[in-house]
Amino acid sequence: MIRFCSLGSGSTGNATLIEASGGITQTRVLVDCGFSLRELERRLARVGLGSDDLDAVFITHEHSDHVGCALALAKRRAIPVWTSAGTWKAMGEPELGPLLHRARDGVAIDLGDLCITPYAVPHDALEPLQLTCSDGHAKLGILTDAGSSTSHLLTQLQACSALLLEANHDPEMLQRSRYPAFLKARIAGRHGHLANDAAAEILRFSAHLALKHVVAAHLSQQNNTPQHAALAFADALGCSSEDIVVAKPDTGFHWLDA
Repeated sequence: MIRFCSLGSGSTGNATLIEASGGITQTRVLVDCGFSLRELERRLARVGLGSDDLDAVFITHEHSDHVGCALALAKRRAIPVWTSAGTWKAMGEPELGPLLHRARDGVAIDLGDLCITPYAVPHDALEPLQLTCSDGHAKLGILTDAGSSTSHLLTQLQACSALLLEANHDPEMLQRSRYPAFLKARIAGRHGHLANDAAAEILRFSAHLALKHVVAAHLSQQNNTPQHAALAFADALGCSSEDIVVAKPDTGFHWLDA
């Protein structure tokens, strides 16, 4: 069984916790770690865990709202870190010794009860990777921090029983915002962040009868609202907006089964 939750999602910090159980064993992987150590512990406690319960950290890319305390956490708890060679280079290639593991596009990673498959996405980072996770039965797809859809990512997100998708901004809200023109262009560009309608198209392509949960994540607090994101996703699925979970920057969302 796979379950997952968010400790927070947005420009102020991101961390998604994935747990798989094989009966007598459990595996917990933290995807991104965009908080201070103290704040991470506080948020983990909210879901009944501590940093000593983590088995691995996967860093999707080098931006600070995703890296956060990952290095300090790894050193303090001797937790292995998985990330791409490009991300590690962009982070300054800090020394982690045997705790450092390289993640590669399309190369599966076996971590206890979980199999993680990283996949490349278009984003303004050196070698960003998103991922899917499976326990052999359920499959969770995670896609945040991507500026546009590709055939590669669409292939990776097929047959997921749960999806966590970026819904960063509403295009009209972004264009009306006080952001400078260069920042608007960056966010809306091919290597920026997914707009609600672009994410909804990915969802429409990936939807199937066994899809149990859909989460809208990484919302801009200035250029989006939970209502806008939920309505876009609901329209893609032909369901009620109340069926869509929206991750919050301060509280994320509580455990969901994949």
